Amino acid sequence: MLFAAIAIIGTIWDLGTKSAVFSSLGYPGRFSEWTQTFLNGWVEFRFLTSFNEGALWGMGQGFSSLFALLSVLAAIGILTWLTYFRGAASLWLCITLGLVLAGTLGNLYDRLGWHGNEIDGERMYAVRDFLAFTFGTYHYPIFNFADVFLVTGAIMLGVYSFFLEVGPEESGSKSADQTSTASASTPAASPESSS
Repeated sequence: MLFAAIAIIGTIWDLGTKSAVFSSLGYPGRFSEWTQTFLNGWVEFRFLTSFNEGALWGMGQGFSSLFALLSVLAAIGILTWLTYFRGAASLWLCITLGLVLAGTLGNLYDRLGWHGNEIDGERMYAVRDFLAFTFGTYHYPIFNFADVFLVTGAIMLGVYSFFLEVGPEESGSKSADQTSTASASTPAASPESSS
């Protein structure tokens, strides 16, 4: 239930924000007059509509169909991990895989062109990005909330792989086995020695 809730709510949030910003500002390359600055103006945030036919951070431009196929395979892999390989037994994995699936579905929707956005009468089979940050003079690649979910999920997956792969159930059973083995190898005290 937790996995499904995160995946569904995350996907709806991603698609809803994309639709709201693109409908309000138009596309592509339209930016909001509203900006927010942080750290005495060193960090600047605004909305800027952009189409990305590649992957995260604009890599692999022009391979939208390939990334759509990889997204489908990723979704199948996530559901298989969750059910067949019992990933649902881990709260951490439920949250992680829910975030990854939300990001995957949000961007897959765009890559299939289901958003309906067109440029010069041609439908765009591309991901809609709109979150724009500038750090000093560096313009960070424009992204969306699906990307946020994917990156967060990837980081959590890395933490799981390095630090949490052995769960408390496994470590508890292991220590119980070691205790029973140790007690079996230690001879019991005889009544004579205790008196």
